[in-house]
Amino acid sequence: MAVAVWCALCLGTPYVPLPRLPGALGGDDLAGIVVTELRLPRLVLALVAGACLGAAGLVLQEALRNPLAVPEMLGVSGGAALGVAAPLVLALSVPLAAQPFLALGGAALGGVLTLLAAGFGRSPSAVLLTGAAVSAALQAALLVLMVLADQLDLQIVYRYLLGSLSARTWDDVTGLWPWLAAAVPALVLCAPVLGVLRLGDDDARALGVRVRRARLAALAIAVLLIAPVVAVCGPVAWVGFLAPHLARRLRPDLDAVGWLPWSAAWGALVVACADQPARLALAPTETPAGAWTALLGVPVGVALLRAGARRKGAARAGAALSGVVGGTGGASPRGEGGPA
Repeated sequence: MAVAVWCALCLGTPYVPLPRLPGALGGDDLAGIVVTELRLPRLVLALVAGACLGAAGLVLQEALRNPLAVPEMLGVSGGAALGVAAPLVLALSVPLAAQPFLALGGAALGGVLTLLAAGFGRSPSAVLLTGAAVSAALQAALLVLMVLADQLDLQIVYRYLLGSLSARTWDDVTGLWPWLAAAVPALVLCAPVLGVLRLGDDDARALGVRVRRARLAALAIAVLLIAPVVAVCGPVAWVGFLAPHLARRLRPDLDAVGWLPWSAAWGALVVACADQPARLALAPTETPAGAWTALLGVPVGVALLRAGARRKGAARAGAALSGVVGGTGGASPRGEGGPA
């Protein structure tokens, strides 16, 4: 995180050496204006957006009992992007303050359609397949809108759909705080229920959890975290997939409540790190940060999934072997079969 912060604030044009960075913050010269008004709000937005996406990814995966249940595969990100891009392509005048509400409506529509068609997540594989179908339908709608757009709007929409933090200011950062003030308390209250949902629908009901209401509440919290970020930055892809897997991999001793802050922290770090090559790799041309999160996040996430599957397989094999050995030992009248 320290390296990402140093790269975000010091590197670029103009280059600001680390000893001069405290003096540049709030300064009125060129370096001070660039650091205070451009680089610092962009860094804060990357950290906040990544934390929201990481936490939302963990909520969806735990609530639906599927490690692949990410916003991009459930129609949530696609619905939010469609809600923001449609007025732009159709040349509708929409106030900037209304864009989060459009993203909220689109994300809720995509997520509810997925849950309804999949039977509220009773089968994790059904949720994934249904979400992929809903996401494909929303992507098709976006493609139709892009065909109708003129050349200038097409470039704007294309960069937005890839997820970019370019030219973001303090106004974009402050626009997220009201949404976070509503989402964070709900997230804290919902976290203990996520561990119960992992046990399965029947066990959760036996413990007094209303499964459908709990899943709808989890979806609502995820939408409340994702929609404002998509409205400001666009759909920064696969952060909600990678961050929860990093949290589980590096802290396997925790439960859903313990993984939640770690997933948010990893999401913030992933977006902050991805934004540096987006700024600097092809300078002075900037590339979308979402392209880098997808390029690096997908193979890392798949590797984490495979490592987790191998670890579970080894644990099952060890448990089966110990059961066989223990059964052999118990069958021996003298107890000599156990060591053999």
